[in-house]
Amino acid sequence: KIKEKGVNIAYITLHVGLGTFKPVKTEDITKHKMHEEYFTIPKETLEMIKKTKENKKSVVAVGTTVVRALETYGKFGKTEGFTDIFIYPPYEFKIVDKLITNFHLPKSTLLMLVSAFADRDFILKAYNEAVKERYRFFSYGDAMLIV
Repeated sequence: KIKEKGVNIAYITLHVGLGTFKPVKTEDITKHKMHEEYFTIPKETLEMIKKTKENKKSVVAVGTTVVRALETYGKFGKTEGFTDIFIYPPYEFKIVDKLITNFHLPKSTLLMLVSAFADRDFILKAYNEAVKERYRFFSYGDAMLIV
């Protein structure tokens, strides 16, 4: 149904590790060591991203790990390999314009990435609403679209 609306879908390969869910335990988040994850971005996907950007359309990432892989490409030009990029506020996104993701747990790198994507106070307000409305958090929970 999404394709019928003119949305292009591209794929990347991700090897998500348990470190994705590791909470940040340092007071200074810049001291947190991010885990590495392996990714591959096919040439066809890169071409689609390039055309999307040229046409002033949005690149929508589905998942925070996809964001990390695409932003590794945007920042370092890597299309394959391991990434340990840690995205937290303030961060200037180079590839991703919108994000579909789950509601993540407090003190997680995932929540920090989401807070870098949208204003932290806005995200926390959305999370308070999610708690109030009994949304499900974590990997198999409810999702949100951040634009």
